[in-house]
Amino acid sequence: MSRVQFDNELLLLHNELIKMGAMIEEAIRKSIKAFEENDKELAREVSTGDKAVDDLERAIEQRCLRLLLRQQPVAHDLRTISTAVKIITDMERIGDQAEDIADIALRSPGGGLADLTQHIPQMAQVAMEMVNSSIQAFIDRDLDLAKKIRDRDDEVDTLFITVCDELVNLLKTKTDIAERAVDAIMVVKYLERIGDHAVNICEWVEFMETGVHKDMQIL
Repeated sequence: MSRVQFDNELLLLHNELIKMGAMIEEAIRKSIKAFEENDKELAREVSTGDKAVDDLERAIEQRCLRLLLRQQPVAHDLRTISTAVKIITDMERIGDQAEDIADIALRSPGGGLADLTQHIPQMAQVAMEMVNSSIQAFIDRDLDLAKKIRDRDDEVDTLFITVCDELVNLLKTKTDIAERAVDAIMVVKYLERIGDHAVNICEWVEFMETGVHKDMQIL
């Protein structure tokens, strides 16, 4: 494989990663909307769409393996492809967690969130922004952006604690909301995990550019 062909393959890889990122962002958005609005049809769309995310993950993984076997890249190129293999795992898990939220929406009795908490939509927005920016940091090889996203994890964690505290306090006086409150707690737990996966992606971006992962020199 010539260098030109290799660079073209890398471009295709980047485009597939962008596509996968857009798919999981849309899955998060739809799953939260389905939960908020008790929209069963939208929730089913997320579950159906997760298969497409899984299929794309496998396609990207196969492309990466072909590049490793045929080109035997060194140094920076090797780190780029290795990073892609790692981050698609986090991206696929983000898609799974969006599907988990959709599953909650499917079995939830509904009733809205306004009387429970105002912070779930805010937390979902932060999580989506983290996912989008973490993938953009990979595409642009932007270490500064990756570090900013890692810092935003505290924002997600704070919102998680806020929602849980609000729901616990409500349950002290409104026992009839117990089922909806448990569903809401599960949703924010999945959102918190999505934020963690975005941080993981940023840590792999740091590895791609420096060879360091979690303060350890690897490559």
